[in-house]
Amino acid sequence: MYRLRLWEPGDAERLLSAFAEPGLAWQSPEVPATGEEALAWIGRQRTAAEAGDAFGFAVTDGTGVALGHVQVSVTSRAHDLGWVSYWVHADARGRGAATAAALLVAEYAFAETGLFRLELGHRLNNPASCLVARRAGFRPEGIERQKLHYGDERFDTGTHARLRTDGVAGVPLTACGS
Repeated sequence: MYRLRLWEPGDAERLLSAFAEPGLAWQSPEVPATGEEALAWIGRQRTAAEAGDAFGFAVTDGTGVALGHVQVSVTSRAHDLGWVSYWVHADARGRGAATAAALLVAEYAFAETGLFRLELGHRLNNPASCLVARRAGFRPEGIERQKLHYGDERFDTGTHARLRTDGVAGVPLTACGS
């Protein structure tokens, strides 16, 4: 059974090991590289939640070990919109942690933050992320051409959304662009 919990100072080493993976660090705007930077990252998660701007959680399987991160950021209070993002530690992939995290953060966002519409996007060359979104009830809405820019490359992005009124079932489990 997967759970969400706040990031804690004791998670700093686990956070650093996740960001040591080039694929994660490459696409993250903020990459902690030292214990001090990891603690500051954890602190910013709490500060953003207290301000009501973003709600980031460690994903666990009940053992207490942080398997990954999931977050809903408020993008518009006027329109009750949020943006969901997630990543999973390399050693926890393929076990359903990302899907569970996306489901749990959507439930949290709808019940606790007053958001009505949640959006997310993923590189088209990341079909696993597309399937996570679909399994969590996020319906595909289209492809944004060359939206993301990492290093010297631009990437097309599959966009998805889930409304508070949407059920989880019924989303086709095929990767975007296929």
